[in-house]
Formats: sequence, C-alpha cells, structure tokens
Amino acid sequence: MVLHPKPKVRVAGQEVTFCCKASGTPVPKKYYWYHNGTLLDRKVHKYGSRLALRALVPEQAGTYHCKASTEAGAIRSAPAQLTVLAQGQQSCNLKPEPSLIELPAECRQDAESSRYYDVGHCPPAPCAGSPADGKRCGAGARRCCGVRRMEVREIQCGGSVLPVKVVAECGCGPCAQPRVLVQGRVTAADTGEPLRFGQIFLGRKKIGFTGYQGSFTIEVPPDTQRLVARFVDRQQRFVDAVKVLPFNSRGGAVYQEVKMMRKKEPVELDAGRTNAIPLGEVGGQDPVGELVIPAGAFLRPSGEVFSGTVKASVTFLDPRDIATAGAASSDLSFANAEGEIVPLRTYGMFAVDFREGDSGEALQTGPVEVRMDAGQIQMAEHLKKMKLWSLNPETGLWEEEGVFRPAKERRGKREERTFLIGNMEIRERRLFNLDVPEDRRCFVKVRAYSNEKFNPYEQLEGVVISLINLEPQPGFPANPRAWGRFDSVVTGPNGACLPAFCDARRPDAYSAYLTATLGGEELEAVASSPKLNPNAVGVSQPYLNKLGYRRLDHDDPSFKKTAFQINVAKPDPNNIDETNGPVYPYRSLKECEEAPVSANHFRFYRVEVDKYEYNVVPFKESDLTSWTGDYLAWWPNPQEFRACFIKVRIEGPQEYMVRSRNVGGSHPRTRGQLYGLRDTRSVRDGLLENSSGACVEFKCSGMLYDQSLVDRTLVSIIPQGSCRRTAVNGLLRDYLARHPPVADTNNTAAFTMLAPVDPLGHNYGIYTVTDQNPRLAKEIAIGRCFDGTSDGFSREMKSDAGTAVTFTCQERPAGRESFFQRLLTSPAEA
Repeated sequence: MVLHPKPKVRVAGQEVTFCCKASGTPVPKKYYWYHNGTLLDRKVHKYGSRLALRALVPEQAGTYHCKASTEAGAIRSAPAQLTVLAQGQQSCNLKPEPSLIELPAECRQDAESSRYYDVGHCPPAPCAGSPADGKRCGAGARRCCGVRRMEVREIQCGGSVLPVKVVAECGCGPCAQPRVLVQGRVTAADTGEPLRFGQIFLGRKKIGFTGYQGSFTIEVPPDTQRLVARFVDRQQRFVDAVKVLPFNSRGGAVYQEVKMMRKKEPVELDAGRTNAIPLGEVGGQDPVGELVIPAGAFLRPSGEVFSGTVKASVTFLDPRDIATAGAASSDLSFANAEGEIVPLRTYGMFAVDFREGDSGEALQTGPVEVRMDAGQIQMAEHLKKMKLWSLNPETGLWEEEGVFRPAKERRGKREERTFLIGNMEIRERRLFNLDVPEDRRCFVKVRAYSNEKFNPYEQLEGVVISLINLEPQPGFPANPRAWGRFDSVVTGPNGACLPAFCDARRPDAYSAYLTATLGGEELEAVASSPKLNPNAVGVSQPYLNKLGYRRLDHDDPSFKKTAFQINVAKPDPNNIDETNGPVYPYRSLKECEEAPVSANHFRFYRVEVDKYEYNVVPFKESDLTSWTGDYLAWWPNPQEFRACFIKVRIEGPQEYMVRSRNVGGSHPRTRGQLYGLRDTRSVRDGLLENSSGACVEFKCSGMLYDQSLVDRTLVSIIPQGSCRRTAVNGLLRDYLARHPPVADTNNTAAFTMLAPVDPLGHNYGIYTVTDQNPRLAKEIAIGRCFDGTSDGFSREMKSDAGTAVTFTCQERPAGRESFFQRLLTSPAEA
C-alpha cells in the first residue's frame, strides 16, 4: 500500500474524498472501501481507488479503510478517521485543556502546598477543512488546533517572583510539521562491533550509509505507515538486517539499537552430491531441522547446473536462545487473504549464501528440502499449521514459500521420529522462516512516566516499548524455553498497546518480556519484590497475580531493573476484574488505545535522582507538538535541538545540589528575562576522596526562535551550601575574555558567564550536542561530560575528564529551602 487514506474533519453537509493506492505484480485494479469495518456498496458509492462522500451526516463519522486485491493476494490500508461536526460546532475549543508543570521545591502554591501549576495546553487536533477541500485526496487537514495567545503569570516563591507563560486561548492555525526521524546504531549481535559505512535501503532506494561508529539517521518519508529499512554490510561479514523501525508520527527522533547476525563461516560442498546442513545453534540440544540439497541442485543465475565446489554459509537464528531476539529480521508479520497484516510465531529463521568456490559468484538452487524435527514443536496444534516463508525485503512482510508434510523415520529398532518436510527453491530471496500463523492474540497496555510518582500529566511520549513473546517451560513461567515473536511500539499521549500472543485456558501458555528505552536510556520497571504493590505496578488484584508480574531482579538483586515478565493471560469477559486492562482481546484495540489513565496498565519510569528542570515557556520534550514559538523558549528550534552542559567539580565532604540560572544576556527582547532553571546533584568521583562532580545543563547561546539575532545567554552556576569558587578552566576563561562582554564574576559563591556561541569541547569543560531529539541530545552531552567519551551514555565521574569550574564547599546548611529562595535572584544582578 503506497498511499493510505488520511484523517479528515468536515462540517455536516460538506463532502469529503478518501484515496488509496497499492502497487504490485500484477497491478492492483480492484479496490474495496470499508466504514467501521463494514464493506460499502460499490454500486451506491461508485468508488475505485477514490471514495467520495457528499452531503455528510453525523452517522458517516468513523474509520474508513480500503483493500486492494489481485489474483496474487490482497493488502489493506491503515484506517483514517472521519470527524463530522454539527453546524456551528468548533473543531478547536478556545479554552485550553489543563496541563500541569512541576515548580521548584521552594514554590508552594496553595494551602495543600502543591508544587504544580496549570499552564494550559491546546491538543493538536485537526481543524475542519474548507468546502473547497472536499474533492481533494490531498494532505489531509492542513490546519490544526494550537496556541493562539499566551499570557505571562508571576508565581510567588518565598518573597521572590518566578515568571511563567500560560496558554490563554487556543485556535486553528497551520499544522506543525516537525521532522520525523529514526536514529540509532547498527552493531554485531555477538561482539558489539559497529557496522561501519554499511548501506541503508528504504525499499529499493539506497538512502545513505551508517557512520564510523555504526550510527544512522533516517528521515521518515511523509505518509509512511510502516518503515522498513534494510542494512547491508558491503564486506559481507553480516547477514542483511531488515528491520521494521518504530517511529513517532508526532515528530522528533526515536532511537533504535539494530543488531546484525554474523554470517556463519562457509563450508565447502560438492555440488554433485546430496548435502545436509543442520539448522540449530543451541549447544547441547538437537538441531531444529536441516536443509537438504540434492545432487545437481545448485544453479548459476542463467539456469545452468553448477557441478563444482560450493562455499555454503547458512546462518540460523535459533529462538531457543533468548539473546538472539534482537537480531531477528522484520517483525514476523504477513498479509493474509483479506489483506490484513497478522503475526507469525517463529521456530527459527535462516539466511543462505551459496557461492562458486573459485570465482565467488552467487549461486541459486532448484528444489531443496527443509526437514524439521516435530519433537521440537511443543504446541501440538502448530504441527498442522507450520509453513515455510521467505522475507520480502521491501515490505518487510513474510510470504509463503511452501507447506510442510509429516513423514516418519526409524532411527533404530525402537525409536521412530516424525519430521515435517517442506520444499522450496532459493532464488533472489535469501532469508527464510519456519513459522506458524497464530490467532491467539491480545494487546498489552503500557505507559511511561517521567518519574515514579506516576502522575497522569507526567507521561512520556516517544518511548520505545518492546515486547518479546516467550514460551515458558512447563511449570516454570519465569524460565522461558524460547521466544516466538517480538514487537516495538512508540508511546503517544495515551501510552502504547503492544500485540502479544495470549491464551485463555492456560495463563502461562505464553509469557512476555517487556523493556522501554528513551533516546538510548533504559527506563526502569516497577519492583515486584520484596513485596508486590499493585498500586505501583498499575494493575489491580486478583488479575495481577494471574499475570504473574516479575521484574528482572525479582530473585537476584544483581540483575537489571529495566525489564519485567508477565503471563499473557487472555482476559475472561465474564470476570469483571479482567475487563479493565491491562490485557485486551485482539479485537479490542480501540478500547486499549482509548483507555483512560485510571484503567489498569503496566508502567515504566525514568530514574532521576535530585534532578529538576523548569522552563518559563512550558515544553514537554517527549511531545514536540507542545513546542511554542516564543523568545523565551528554552529550545528555539523544533527541528534541531542543541544541548549544552558545563562540568562542575566540587571539593567537599559530600554531594551537593548545583543550579544553573539562565537569563537573556544580549538580545534586546530577552535581556534580563528568565529562560529557565536546572538543578542537579553532584556525583562522587570514584578515584578521589572529598571530590564530586556535576554535569549541569544550561541554555545554549545562539539564534532565538525568529532566527534573526543571537543571544548570549547569561548563565549563573551556583552550588548549594557554603561554597566558594576556587578555580576556572584556563581555556574557558581565555575564551570568555576574548569574546566580550564579560559577565560580572564578583560573587565568589557562583560562576557567571555569557555562554559561548561556539560549541567548544572537552578541554574547556563545556559539552555541546546537536540532535533532532532533545532527550537524546541531552543524554549524549551529559554522557560525554561525565566520562569524556564520544557518544556518551555513561554515568561514571572520572577525575581526568575536563572541568569548567571548581568550588570548595563546607558542610551543607540545614535550610535548603531558604537557600533556593535566595537562588531565584541571580547573584550577578543582586
């Protein structure tokens, strides 16, 4: 499907046109349109690839999708939502919706000492199109609800004033067009070796290369529903990786670690003899099966039989090894006869590479045999459904190559084994699968939060939630025998719903292993021991017990806390305790996606100890649509985010809070006005006594949102406690002296500078990273600041890493709140 219908908003009485287009061989010419899953009468609506609806009435609202079909198969489009408004009804409510931000610790707002303040929010819903848009397939809604007017409020904080901008009015305007990106690294699954300068393909088009460290950035083409990327090692050391990459359609970059399987070392075969190659990689266990190649089966591309020596490499990915799941290609899906994309459960996939022994030219084969040991299939119903599949590298979908037939063989006088035997030919496609279509499907609801308070208004968008289906050992749900499928979904404003295999009769027939990452950072799951707390997990009893929730460190505290495992027990519709999530039947996807935050769900959260951020112009870094163009915006460009950190060393007996206060320094529209605050606690240096360090974010200097004039941000770095500045990095001091004006530094309890415009670097104690994802930019910058490496992500303070400013501090004073109250006024201006 190369063109999907787009969501539309219309007023009753107007008309609307939906369009779709499919490609294939033969070219699809038959199209069918569905409204809320019901086929529309072609004679009534006279549709082809376009569906026109005139004189709309409210009953025509809902979802529309098309299906294209030929004698070779069918494919469905993604659904598009049609909203039909009554005459006079506003598609954008002028009154903002509530949106709470957390204030600094010293700001209590009411009798209940709340630290939260409502700054308002305009949901970016599409606005109604004009009557002239009715006959257009076009770009869908070009106008969206957004901020029309903001007001400045002043918050009293213990005798000081903290400014904040709140949304006063919403209205329709041009839709935001943020770039949609996928970033990440491609590395070897076994050693972590990066794929250097590997080719990247979208469909048949080569779009670029990976970097020296295996890094890549893909800009997602408009209207993409399913992003299929193929990574190719030009040195042929690794099997091509075909990945269906999750992305955030609301904009920004999603970070992905891509793993590639190393090719099996080739063995030499005599093409004139029958050869058998085992399929199975788990030590101490029998192979899953074998690939049998008859004598004379090897062919040159011309069709001529090859009779010499063959160098054969067959790389088998064995799902009995849990560690291999991340290296599997595609997302184990196929298009059924109705064109619906449905899941497969794998018993193994293998890549083949046959070459002439002398010239190295690629070879094909005629009919070959795949023999599978039926004893490896633990679920009896799968024996009749097992099929051979090959991967279409352009669509990322598996397509049927053949079926299996049972055959019995006697290995000894008393032992008789059953094999499943399938036939296929190996031509252009070189990646194959032993899979079963599985119809026992559910959805699992997961949400991610900015901290372990789990406030509904502190949910994170853009988090990649991954679910690996596991098949447990009988009686041991925590000890899986194999994985069978995996999926990744990006959280939106209402979390994420992940497909998973499930079972209604036996809760532990399928289990699932879940993880969450944001910009390369692993989020933490809720603890399951020493005591299971249903309120923290987010799932009520007794369903939680049936699901068997266990965090990875449940039995061994040395394990990581970033994953959990559950039994995917299909909910019983007759049991009221199981009808409110977190597991939903497959046909209840809409209920899962629209479930209120009060409904049962699983949770991940960011671990941020003693870290706080405040922006005068509120912005959720996980939701780029919340960006507002304003001179005081911390991030002035929603297409590119520049994170700046300064490294502070503290000589003192303990760890200390350090704040950066950031105001306009040179721009006439912002001079003296606050951009925001950042607080962070220093971290012990493992190599030095009485020494700690902090990597503190500050607002970068540079163009403001109108891109007309540079502002040198006035940054004040102030550690908590009785501290005095004792050293400033010589290179940084010289740079600031050469780039006037020079900030007043009379206050020895602080360090003040007009932030550099140039990125500088490690030697100066200033760390700058530019990225399309604000979280990722900050993660990399802070990682470089801590350990001085190129791509960051470490949190180990090292004494030899560059430091910008050093303070000597005495014991922390008791009055922490009064200290922060004094920090609200800049020492440089006091």
